Amino acid sequence: MTRLSVNVNKIAWLRNARGGSRPDLIASCATILSAGAHGITVHPRPDQRHIVPDDVTRIHAFLADHPAIEFNIEGNPNSAKAANGYPGFTTLIETTRPHQCTLVPDSEDQLTSDHGWDLKDDRTFKSAEAHVKRYKDIGVRISLFLDPDLEQVERANEVGADRIELYTGPWVEATQDFGLDSDVANEHLAEYKAAAERALELGLGVNAGHDLNQTNVGKFCGIADIAEVSIGHALIADALEEGLSTTVSKYLAALQR
Repeated sequence: MTRLSVNVNKIAWLRNARGGSRPDLIASCATILSAGAHGITVHPRPDQRHIVPDDVTRIHAFLADHPAIEFNIEGNPNSAKAANGYPGFTTLIETTRPHQCTLVPDSEDQLTSDHGWDLKDDRTFKSAEAHVKRYKDIGVRISLFLDPDLEQVERANEVGADRIELYTGPWVEATQDFGLDSDVANEHLAEYKAAAERALELGLGVNAGHDLNQTNVGKFCGIADIAEVSIGHALIADALEEGLSTTVSKYLAALQR
């Protein structure tokens, strides 16, 4: 079964909106794991709008007592140290050494991740290759955030990545506009299927994420052997209505379907 990693950014965002310690991020992580999730994902951005460096350290310490649970840190490896206390993405990775690092090409002022790496660009390729080697040398598994482009998949393999994470936003948008089982949505899904199958042929693991929810995640994960999905916004939004533990259980059930 595809593993579920819950992105807890929005929990931290709600806490930061008021200040203080509520909702308690570590208590929320404990609830998520008790409900059966397989991992915790964070995406610490340089503006510290949600996950802050101290959160990364505390979650890392908390998960030390849960060795079977994966810690996945997402972000742009080119994000440098900032005056607001952000230590730089590489420093966070080297300090905590998560199980997985998902490299995402987002800019510092970007609302959310909305495209994959362009590894066809030689400068981007060389930069990604250097970061992949640096992180893998300290034992971190590397996943690259990609659009469902076969050439990008080939280049991800050449860079030395262990996995790719398919950016599912365009497919989800098509399902919302035309229907989950519409021809338009299925045409998009065929592109993801081809990319996933090529990655698996090359020996790459395949993750997926962005805008996946209870309704669509099962269909997407049926295209190939998807190792892991990272879900945050939709899951936390659902949890406002159904409770965090119940919602995690429902997402796990959706993955089984």
